[in-house]
Amino acid sequence: MPSSFPGMNPYLEQDDAWHDVHERFRPAVAEELGAQLVPTSIVKIDEHVSVHGAPEEPRHFAGRADLTVGPGKGFAEARAGVGVLEAPALIDLPEVETERLAFVEIRDRRNRELITIIELLSPSNKRAGPDRDQYLAKRGRLQAGTVHDVEIDLLRGGQPMPAEHRPPCADSVTVSRAERRPKAEFWPIGLREPLPTIPVPVRAPDPDARLDLQRILHRIYDAAGYQYDIDDGHPDPPLSPEDAAWAASLIPPPPADAEPNPNAPPDRP
Repeated sequence: MPSSFPGMNPYLEQDDAWHDVHERFRPAVAEELGAQLVPTSIVKIDEHVSVHGAPEEPRHFAGRADLTVGPGKGFAEARAGVGVLEAPALIDLPEVETERLAFVEIRDRRNRELITIIELLSPSNKRAGPDRDQYLAKRGRLQAGTVHDVEIDLLRGGQPMPAEHRPPCADSVTVSRAERRPKAEFWPIGLREPLPTIPVPVRAPDPDARLDLQRILHRIYDAAGYQYDIDDGHPDPPLSPEDAAWAASLIPPPPADAEPNPNAPPDRP
């Protein structure tokens, strides 16, 4: 059963739901684009790993996730047979936090050159702090080069990405074509509007791919069975009273034999 909302479902913005949406979104986008672009291009899911220690330290790039390898069994066995000198003191090292930034990328099949990156923003991208700073730095590097950048923001909360002449809107999509910068194409999306079908630029003379965001969202919603779990919570951030009444009117009643969700938050006055 697809979402009963005409566009973005605000109930999906809850913290306990959005991570799952984010994880399901990337494979769905990659599959949709792969069907259009293969064999000329390669569509992949990739991620960068960044770490930082103390809160005042900036994040730094730590490489690709698949290069993070811990010691294996042989290491432990080797250590067991080696005498270890006692240190005169023990110290506490600063905690290390890891941030994984995953995205969909399009590469040229012949030379593996990066052509386009497609990002779905996370709450950390829109909150002040090192995660947002790192994302903006990465965004700046992309837009200073020759890679097309597609940025999808389906979160009402947080600070939108900086842009001049940005119209007010609940959600948005930005398509930054390398050859048109500093101009970028922008789709403002209202809460009650369907998500658009957007172009995904590739390398000339190949035509743009097309990404039907509403179809992808319905597909994710249906596959995950969100109608049995998400719609009995509360949108975060809260909706205005008018929008809350509108949203409540779209939620279908639960089946007669359905049990209440024990994890649902209490009703707000």
